[in-house]
Amino acid sequence: MTSVLTALLAVVIAAGAAIVLVEAVHWVVKRLGRRSTLLNDLAGTAHKPFLATVTVYAVQQAVRSSAGEFTGRAGVLHALVLLVIASVAWLVGALLLVLEDAALARWRVDVPDNMKARRVKTQVVIMRRVTIAAIVVLTVGVMLMTFPDVRALGASVLASAGVISVIAALAAQSTLGNLIAGLQLAFSDAVRIDDVVVVEGEWGRIEELTLTYVAVQIWDDRRLILPTSYFTTKPFQNWTRTGSAVLGTAEIDVDWSAPVEPMRAELRAVCEGTELWDGRVCVLQVTEATGGMIRLRALVSAQDAGSLWDLRCLVRERLVTWVFEHRRDSLPRLRADVAQSERPVPAQAVVAPADDAAPRDDARVFSGAGDGDERAAVFSGPEEQTSGATSGIRQ
Repeated sequence: MTSVLTALLAVVIAAGAAIVLVEAVHWVVKRLGRRSTLLNDLAGTAHKPFLATVTVYAVQQAVRSSAGEFTGRAGVLHALVLLVIASVAWLVGALLLVLEDAALARWRVDVPDNMKARRVKTQVVIMRRVTIAAIVVLTVGVMLMTFPDVRALGASVLASAGVISVIAALAAQSTLGNLIAGLQLAFSDAVRIDDVVVVEGEWGRIEELTLTYVAVQIWDDRRLILPTSYFTTKPFQNWTRTGSAVLGTAEIDVDWSAPVEPMRAELRAVCEGTELWDGRVCVLQVTEATGGMIRLRALVSAQDAGSLWDLRCLVRERLVTWVFEHRRDSLPRLRADVAQSERPVPAQAVVAPADDAAPRDDARVFSGAGDGDERAAVFSGPEEQTSGATSGIRQ
């Protein structure tokens, strides 16, 4: 009975001293954290695991050194050892989280040019999950090895590690494939957090990227959950891999009599009158002339995918309104020859354009002002090797 009372008294004194010490350190770090973001995060994140670690360790040492022999002493000490291992793992995980948050704080993703920041964030998030998983696995392994029976079993398991590894690889082939794919995505820059992608016919952004799955936030706030191996085995579109600026089209069908030049001027006025346009590309071209109608394609550019969508809708709406209000006779129509005329209709004279009439810049995609010449060089190769192809594109 005396040993039990002595043990309880030692535990109370050790726990009280540990709590006082931890709170004093916490107060000092919190005061210093007013001038340091790192110390402020450390005081908030590591306080509880640090308190648990110091308190449990102090109690263990008090029972081991001050308490005499009492019933269940070995079991109590073993339980305290397990708690020390768990609390130390908790503290290590908290310290790593603080360091990772400090690394992420240097890279802001709420700015326009955030491609490098999104790359760093993706890698840090993946490594954080790997680190936490490794800490949990190591902690459980160390705790199990404190049991003599499990330690003996571990030796026999290591002796037959070849057979077990083969069985585990076959059983967890899909899981291991996703884990490897997650690490590959983190460091290959194929996809990053906040990238705008098109997968499975859906347009959205990468909301979450883990070791086993990727969550895509679709434009209508649905979530598409895909395994990480999807992005390493199947093709997908990444609209923001090298930059957020993108091109988009708006197409309308009109009659052959539709005036193209006035519609080009209207497209230019629409683009210049909205903040959605980034000033790079504003082109109207006739892409098809079949079935009694012509297809006009307006190619415009914007600084990001969301602005591009709104700009495409605005351009389509304004062009349709212009045709209906100013050239209603250019609306799509069907023509039919119901009767043969007795006298042939004289052909109308065709006026050839002037020789010095140059095509407008907003009638060309792969030449002219803006980045048309650069786009032509990208798609046609070196000029000395494909000068004929380039000149054919520009004509």
